[in-house]
Order: sequence, then structure tokens, then C-alpha cells
Amino acid sequence: MSMNKFGFLSLGLIGGSIALAIRQVNPNAKIVAYARRQSTLDEALAAGAIDEGTTQINELFSDCDMIFLCAPVAVNNKFLEQLKPLISDNTIITDVGSVKGAIHETVEQLGLSKNFIGGHPMAGSEKTGFSNANPMILENAYYILTPTEDVSNEAVAEYYSLVKKIGAIPLILSHQEHDYVTAAVSHVPHLIAAALANLVHDHDSKEGTMKLIAAGGFKDITRIASSSPDMWESICMANTENIADLLDDYIDSLQTISKAVRAKQKGFTYDLFAASKEYRDSFADLPKGPIKKVFACYVDIPDEAGSIASLATLLAKADISIKNIGIIHNREFEEGILRVEFYDAAALDEAVVLLQNLNYSIYQRK
Repeated sequence: MSMNKFGFLSLGLIGGSIALAIRQVNPNAKIVAYARRQSTLDEALAAGAIDEGTTQINELFSDCDMIFLCAPVAVNNKFLEQLKPLISDNTIITDVGSVKGAIHETVEQLGLSKNFIGGHPMAGSEKTGFSNANPMILENAYYILTPTEDVSNEAVAEYYSLVKKIGAIPLILSHQEHDYVTAAVSHVPHLIAAALANLVHDHDSKEGTMKLIAAGGFKDITRIASSSPDMWESICMANTENIADLLDDYIDSLQTISKAVRAKQKGFTYDLFAASKEYRDSFADLPKGPIKKVFACYVDIPDEAGSIASLATLLAKADISIKNIGIIHNREFEEGILRVEFYDAAALDEAVVLLQNLNYSIYQRK
């Protein structure tokens, strides 16, 4: 099996970035796309991301080797129905959604299990639309594949190889494990952050004293509470059981903590923080120790030999000391490939100005 023609249904940030990445590694590939607006297709054509576009789902996709569904889950389910009579037996359909259970269920109902491999590139940003598409956001990002039981091993191997070629890191999971894992490490934490932000809001004084002094740890732990309400409602409605089950466990743990604290149970909080510190400090790409103010920025760099060394050299020549540096693999809700941490705010500000003047794309958390 060899993949030479690719189709995209919807061309937003992720779909557009994948199309551009495929174009980079396979300039001779035929890439076709559907979009609701002709202006999106015109933009993609001008950028060289696609060879042909349409505002109708038609025979243009009938001989595609792989088709990417890049719309919200409900829309992708409709796309599947429209594609079923068009595709060949060898066509592989994939998606880019952050919840996999619903689309796998639809695939099963439509009898498309031999044609489907779920996909979740863990990359993205707060920006949307093809105009913000950039193949660089996929480099060194985890890209999870969730094959059905009926799809061929050859097709999975082809997709796996494609993901590596575009610079991402492929990881194969069942769709059930994917949804459980992402609920634990992404979906539930977003809900917790939102709830914590609202807790402080609801208990603050009229003068807003809590908001005034909220900094460092509180701002870091609640940063993701600023995420898109539309996107997160969609995710929570699509992964309800996993999220609810894990939330229940978390609530139970909070109640245990509350009882222990109220009873002044000696050693309980020490053991709690000791265990959490040991686990969190084991994360290779996270700063060590308790949550504190972090002076860091995120930088887009090409995934090529010497790029990190070049950046580090530029900072060193400017006498700016780096505290920590590392590649971000899960960039679903982050921007920038490289995380660079400094010792203080002055060094961070100086580095940002220097790198921006040298045309690096820099992102900072608020």
C-alpha cells in the first residue's frame, strides 16, 4: 500500500497544518480538500497546501488513499455518511479529534471499520483557521493513532510512517484507552482549573483582594481555565463517562483531604505533598519542585540539527542565562516547539526582545 492522494474535509488549523506538512515531505502528493467557504480553498491553493478544492463532497475523494476529517465530531459523523458510497475498499479515513469514542461508534454503525484509523495530533494553539496553519506545530508533538480491530496492519504501518515523516511522534492506543488517558491528563484538569478560578471569584471581596494578589502558583495552576468554552463543552459532552468517573475519584480524594485537614491529622499533608512532588518531579520536561512563578517563553524553531544550539548561542552571546530548555511534545493547548526558562523576569523580557528582533516567533503564557 502506498499513499499518494490525500483528501481533507474541512481545512482549519490542524487540517491545514497536516496538509502543509505532507506537502513538505511528499511534494508530488495529490492533495484535495473540501471547505464550506471558497475563500478558504483559495487561500489553501495559493499556499500550495492543496491541488484542488471543492465546496461539495463528491467523486473528487473517491480515489483518495487517505482522507482526514478535520471538523467537530458531529460534523465528522455526517462526513462519514457522505463518504461511505464514494470511497474505495482501500481508502483509509482518519480524524483529528481529541475524543475518539463517538467517532469509532459511528464508524462501527456504518460498517466502515476496515477503513478507519482514529488520529489525534496533540498540537494546536488558541488561533484557528487555515490562515494560522503551520506544519511546524506538528514537529515533535505526540500523534496518537487509534486503529479499529478490522483495519489492516499494513494501513496502520503506513499511517505510522507518515506521522514520523511529518515530524510528529506516533503512539498507538485503543480508542478506549485514549479517551481515558486524555480525560485524566487533560479534560479533568481543565475542569478543575475552571472550578478553582470560579471558587476564588465567588469568595473574593468587593475590592477584589484575592484577584489583586493572585500570582505565581495560582495563575499557573488556573492558566488553562482561559480555554475556549465552546471547545471544552464539546469535549466534555463527548467524553462524559471517563470525565465523570475521574472527577468522582478526585472529589473523593478532596473530601479525604478536607477531613484530614479539619482533624489536623499529623503527617497527612506531608505525605500528600511528598508523593505528589516525587511524581511530578519525575516528568522530564517540567521544572522541579512546587508550583511557583516561572519565567519562560515558547519558541518556534525548525526541527533540524543545530537549531537549538543556535538559539542557545544567541542568548549566551547576549549574556542571558538559561535555566532550563526542552522540546514540548504535547502542544495541543500550547504554542511553540521549544520551552525556554530563565532565572528572572528581566532575563525573560530581554530574551523575548532579542529573539523577536531576530524574527523568531515567541509565545508567552499570560
